[in-house]
Amino acid sequence: MARMKFLCDADRCIECNACVTACKNEHEVPWGINRRRVVTINDGTPGERSISMACMHCTDAPCAAVCPVDCFYTTADAVVLHSKDLCIGCGYCFYACPFGAPQYPRVGNFGSRGKMDKCTYCAGGPEADVTMAEYEKYGANRLAEGKLPICAEMCSTKALLAGDGEIIAEIYRERVVTRGYGSGAWGWQTAYKETVAI
Repeated sequence: MARMKFLCDADRCIECNACVTACKNEHEVPWGINRRRVVTINDGTPGERSISMACMHCTDAPCAAVCPVDCFYTTADAVVLHSKDLCIGCGYCFYACPFGAPQYPRVGNFGSRGKMDKCTYCAGGPEADVTMAEYEKYGANRLAEGKLPICAEMCSTKALLAGDGEIIAEIYRERVVTRGYGSGAWGWQTAYKETVAI
């Protein structure tokens, strides 16, 4: 099976937040949770970049390494998912994640914040595919329907790419060769322990 990956081309992101809105609408994400967010680095200075950020579904996921109840698992497509039934809401995954992806659904004292929520790469959860139980906990399972994540599909500049890692890397290589420069495949090396060779 293909190794699914995300790539954010910071040279193309225009900070429109279409990816954020599409994700919230597709999965009916509760108020206060953004499974995907757009972050601006070096705001107002030369070299300013906007980056669409979410769970990158890491090769060796640090969230899974620190989870005391082993609620994280990796699918055959290498998508890192978690079981909300097993999650105890301890927050270790939030602190371990280099992308700040896992989030509490509510603000409050420890134990009252609920079970962690994060990007599912539009792949649902451990429940049976395309069922109401899966949708209520994790949102739409677009991968089971043969579709890619909605955030990447809705990106008007195609700054956010999702799919087979080898194809995504090749698209990025072609872009860098065409424009003659690249500020880097943001998050790629951190998440997948490899670089995109140009």
